[in-house]
Amino acid sequence: MHFHKVKNEQEVIALLGKMLKEKSDEAIENNGVFRIGVSGGSVVNYLATALTQIDVNFEKFKFFFCDERFVSEGNKESNSGSYKTALLTKTPLKEEQFVCIDIYGTLKECAQDYEEKILKEFDLKSGDIPQFDLLILGIGPDGHTCSLFPQHPLLKEKDHLVAPIDNSPKQPAKRVTMTFPLINNAKMCMFVMCGEGKADIVKRIFKDKENLPAGMVKPLNNELHCLLDEAAGKYI
Repeated sequence: MHFHKVKNEQEVIALLGKMLKEKSDEAIENNGVFRIGVSGGSVVNYLATALTQIDVNFEKFKFFFCDERFVSEGNKESNSGSYKTALLTKTPLKEEQFVCIDIYGTLKECAQDYEEKILKEFDLKSGDIPQFDLLILGIGPDGHTCSLFPQHPLLKEKDHLVAPIDNSPKQPAKRVTMTFPLINNAKMCMFVMCGEGKADIVKRIFKDKENLPAGMVKPLNNELHCLLDEAAGKYI
């Protein structure tokens, strides 16, 4: 676990940009593509701002979603819709660089289809586990990350890389989410948090070691990074 505590939100975004450039340059040099998974909430604006401040090869970026709400892209709850709105007008990114869910079947079919889409993008077959270059995650006030909530059966999911959830305690109830076998196979995972409202849950997970979903994020080679401003990290 690597903590990066800086003064304020502006410095968090600058650090996020620096790390994005380093990871994307490395991935593109080695594999010709930078595969990044993103979460919703405040991360959308942090990432959108960071990407306007750095010089990267945008053509080689491929965006995936760590979790997604089972809604159309035009719905304000849609993560893919939020990212496209935030990024397509501010960067050279194109719509086809976003790998999104398809809501035209059942929730279960949606999760299965998204897992298949991810495997196809990595040129892998069923049973293989893709390795993302970077997953940017959030933490909710209850300690959830992605759509993996405390004491939910999906915390123990082993067979599916992407799973449906129809009883999310946070609305909307219907979602699809990456599971821990996929999350923890990433080359790097990153939490990005600002503000005093995050301070308590940061302490509970990383200092008090409460058994909460965000504390179960353990990527390969211990490449877990937590970017915090002074307010969010005041107990660390």
